[in-house]
Amino acid sequence: MTSLELTLLYLCAAVVCVVGCRLMHLPVMLGYLFAGLLMGPNALALIQDSVAVEHLAEFGVVFLMFVIGLEFNLPKLHQMRKLVFGLGLGQVVLTLLGAVVVNFGIGWLLHQMGFTWRVSWQTALVLGSALAMSSTAIVVKLMVDRVELESPHGQRVMGVLLFQDLAVVPLLVLIPAVADLGDNNIAQVLTMALLKAALLVGVLLWGGQGAMRAWLRLVAKRKSDELFMLNLLLMTLGLAWLTELAGLSLAMGAFLAGMLIAETNFKHKVEADIRPFHDLLLGLFFITIGMKLDWEVVFDSWAWVVSLSLVPVLIKAGLVFVLARVQGAPAGVSLRTGLYLAQAGEFGFVLLSLGQVHQLIPATWVSPILASMVLSMIATPFLIMKADAIVNRWVSSDWLMQSLALTGMAQRTIQIENHVIVCGYGRSGHNLVELLKLEHIAYVALDSDPDKVQAAREAGNHVEFGDATRLASLMSAGLVRAAAVAVTYPDTPSALKVLAWVKEHAPHVPVIVRTHDDKDLEQLRQAGAAEVVPEVIEGSLMLASQTLAHIGIPLKRVIRLVQGQRMTRYALMRNTDPTDDEAMPK
Repeated sequence: MTSLELTLLYLCAAVVCVVGCRLMHLPVMLGYLFAGLLMGPNALALIQDSVAVEHLAEFGVVFLMFVIGLEFNLPKLHQMRKLVFGLGLGQVVLTLLGAVVVNFGIGWLLHQMGFTWRVSWQTALVLGSALAMSSTAIVVKLMVDRVELESPHGQRVMGVLLFQDLAVVPLLVLIPAVADLGDNNIAQVLTMALLKAALLVGVLLWGGQGAMRAWLRLVAKRKSDELFMLNLLLMTLGLAWLTELAGLSLAMGAFLAGMLIAETNFKHKVEADIRPFHDLLLGLFFITIGMKLDWEVVFDSWAWVVSLSLVPVLIKAGLVFVLARVQGAPAGVSLRTGLYLAQAGEFGFVLLSLGQVHQLIPATWVSPILASMVLSMIATPFLIMKADAIVNRWVSSDWLMQSLALTGMAQRTIQIENHVIVCGYGRSGHNLVELLKLEHIAYVALDSDPDKVQAAREAGNHVEFGDATRLASLMSAGLVRAAAVAVTYPDTPSALKVLAWVKEHAPHVPVIVRTHDDKDLEQLRQAGAAEVVPEVIEGSLMLASQTLAHIGIPLKRVIRLVQGQRMTRYALMRNTDPTDDEAMPK
């Protein structure tokens, strides 16, 4: 098969499987896995040799680590430090230690029974490393679709995922080091490996930031997108090659490249430019993972596959649940966090492949383990969709606490009528609340961040803890008695959920929606939005007004010009007489 035929075959399979996943509302990465399963040498055998493609898949891992490094920033890490270095650190470390301890325990038990257990602690460490990882790509996508990133369990999930991403870097150093131990002293070998990594990282971060910033500034002055992209690829792959030359890994060099660029002013441009390469190559990586599955081995060892799918999921979910409870999270929040993190992750495949390369994983184990990891990832969307039912079934107090919270909200808002329900209490929500207070208009603000809610209440504002995309929260906030609903955060899926509930239960209440731009304007209007306010248009109007005022245009004329532009844009203002003094700002 020629290179062109191979490429076309991969593209066709990927397109078909991704479209299927989109239609079934499943994460795209599962589509790539299915494509690999179908085309692999152990299924339809459309491709017999995947060695050449695996080399390309390595670049997918490189760019994945590059994006992780690019998104890494110390302020975010400091803000989430309790979750990252509390829940996240505990989950990864206890999983690694648990794998090694269980390995020794099984070995001791079998020895007492007269059997020999030949699984080394190095193998247990690799398996524990793979088990410790969860799928950032799948979980984050599902939480975004379900509008749960700011929820109590969503914040804990993100904290654990962030630490898992960071933990990959030392694990990429640790696995090759323990594989090369031989008869050497373990402490000496690990110390040398960590010193080598620390020295390289220190040199790059200390001297590399200034050099990276100066070089990118020089390249940007040439005003050539092609030249900028070429330099970006050169620096990423160059640092990856340098770390591999130093005995570390390609992925670690890419992570460092991302960290260096994240400290420059070109971070956002780089994120936009690298995204197509990252998604395409990461998809290729998942295809090669699917191709590695040997279905004959899987069917022959189906009991092991089922056990390896269920047991790690239950263990990881239970461990996260206990750790979250120890940190003081309610039982319902803790269980949801555990369910969201129970599956295997893309970095688990990376670490497992690294262990296989260094001959730490027996060849006969690879297919059953890969199959169990893939099955756990396939089950993740369904597990998360059923998370509420599972929590209500096993944690009766969660349902009771939610009911009490909603009842309390309903009691506090029962006397309020003709008010505005403000969905989201970020900067836009806060500004809207301040204007409503100035006009003595009643309001109820909803936000799912308990810290924001507490701070707002201490400041004397009426903000309730609740998810505006849930009917119970809207009804408890007095939806049927409200004068209007304002969605103050630019999230179209969330806004569509709010619009659906309002249209069904309070169609007389107008909904005003904020968006980034006018891309989803017609979709939101058809869903029932009374008005859509794009940030881009409002920002351009304010920019125009300030520009006209600074070049000497009379302020009254500037206001009339801007008001005229708004009238052509917004329906309600088109019905307002611009000469009416009450309609004009004073």
